[in-house]
Amino acid sequence: MSAETPAISLQDLGRDYGDRAALDGVEVELPPGRTLAVLGPNGSGKTTLLRVLAGLLRPSRGRAAVLGCELPGEVWRLRGRVGYLAHEPLLYRDLSARENLRLAARLHGIDRADAADRVERLLEAVAMSERGDDRVAELSAGMAQRVAACRAILHEPELLLLDEPDAHLDADGSRLVGALINGGNGRTRVLVSHDRERALADADLVLEL
Repeated sequence: MSAETPAISLQDLGRDYGDRAALDGVEVELPPGRTLAVLGPNGSGKTTLLRVLAGLLRPSRGRAAVLGCELPGEVWRLRGRVGYLAHEPLLYRDLSARENLRLAARLHGIDRADAADRVERLLEAVAMSERGDDRVAELSAGMAQRVAACRAILHEPELLLLDEPDAHLDADGSRLVGALINGGNGRTRVLVSHDRERALADADLVLEL
């Protein structure tokens, strides 16, 4: 993707669930390396938009291009280039934190030695090294969210999709995860947050739904 190509380009984007339009007429262009804050009330389509950008949902109409890939036809080209942190951790509860991250590394084709180093660095960054061998089912919701944040950036994605990244986190967890997912490394981000003040502080562009 060239520097002139928008990281995200949406034109008259719509997504329907049956007779209900979850998204309608969404327009945005986000340059690479910038942060887009997506704001709106519950039910306005914020999570639906993230799922479309991740290639998990097909648009019902309009145009969507992500990292130079036209969706849905070129969704395969996005594989490994997008990280997604949902407001629920979505980890394998019967695996430990380390096992979840090692599995994610294998799925992304990361070399085993490199993966082991990344996993340990990330767990340390969110103060989860000592709990890394505990099953996710034994962790608090906040601890699981810390591990989910590690998984979202484990493969060093170009685009990071963040759906209420502070969900379940206390002040320390929010600080640690925030340092991990911040936009200071040139990564493009889309941030959905109920904390309007925080989202606006982080944003280069704002999309109201």
